[in-house]
Amino acid sequence: MKLLKKEFRLCLHPTALLMPWLGALILTPNYPYAVSFFYMTLGIFFVCLTARENHDAAYTMTLPVSRKQAVEGRMLFACCLEIFQLALCGVFLLIKGKIGNTPNAAGLDAGVAVLGDGLLLFTLFNLIFFPAYYRDVNKVGKAFVIASAAVFFYIVLGIAATYALPFVRDALDTPDPAHMTEKVIFLAVALVIYIIGTVLALRLSVKRFEQLDLQL
Repeated sequence: MKLLKKEFRLCLHPTALLMPWLGALILTPNYPYAVSFFYMTLGIFFVCLTARENHDAAYTMTLPVSRKQAVEGRMLFACCLEIFQLALCGVFLLIKGKIGNTPNAAGLDAGVAVLGDGLLLFTLFNLIFFPAYYRDVNKVGKAFVIASAAVFFYIVLGIAATYALPFVRDALDTPDPAHMTEKVIFLAVALVIYIIGTVLALRLSVKRFEQLDLQL
């Protein structure tokens, strides 16, 4: 918890506070809502970029903590930001339902399934970005480009699925409260995948950071 406190005090970039509020794009008609989750990954990138410029990795290693704990602190911080955005999106979904939820031609309709979609997107990002980042903390841009390419490929596939896959088209891509059982199950499965995927990303990141020759 002390390292998490350090992350909030020393590594928090202003964009990481701004990006979660872009979940309000859910209120925009015919918008690919998954893109709003990409903006949160951009905020995480700026956190890691700022940490690089401030030599945060070298500083953290002067503290009485292990490399594993350093990685855990950063990834827990990132997960807090991701969950915060999902919570805000839940609020905007409720507002969308009150003001009028119209069909979305650019992906999933605004509803519970969007939150599951966000969890899967964050899982993919965490699995690719953090292990690549901790291979060399000075090449944060390279890690983000690779992760971003995968995220946008996922977004394109998600939009295509709303037209091509019957389950997505007929159950998930519908305004709430239609097919709520299927959507809640999808959200629950996505949450399990997020937890498992992020734990796997943590283990890979720790392994690579422990092998990194860090110049102090």
